[in-house]
Amino acid sequence: MEFVRLLLVFLHLLGMGLLVGTFLIQLRAKDGALNPGWLHGAGLQLVTGVALIATASLTDTDYNHMKLGIKTLVLVAIAGIAFAFLRKAPLPKWVGPTLGALVVVNVGLAVFWT
Repeated sequence: MEFVRLLLVFLHLLGMGLLVGTFLIQLRAKDGALNPGWLHGAGLQLVTGVALIATASLTDTDYNHMKLGIKTLVLVAIAGIAFAFLRKAPLPKWVGPTLGALVVVNVGLAVFWT
C-alpha cells in the first residue's frame, strides 16, 4: 500500500509541475488564448489529492483536513477560472497572473502549513 501512496504523491507533484509549467508557457503566449494545461494540471491534482485522502486510513497517514479543504478551494478556483476563459479570446490580462498567483499560494500552503 505504501507504493500506491508514493505513486499518488508522485503524480500529485507532477500535476503541480504541470501547473507551474503551464503558467510559464502562458507568460509567453502571444495569441491571447488560455492553455488547456491549466485544466489538465488541476484535474490531475484534484484526482490524486482525493485519492491520497481516500487511502489515508489504509496507510496510517494523518492529514490536516483544514489545510486540505483550503487547498481544494484554491484548486477549484484555478479550474473554474481556467474553464471559464478556455474558449475566450482575447484573454483578459488579469487571468494569467491570477492563475499563477493561485498556484503559488497552493504550493505555499502545501510547503509551509504543517
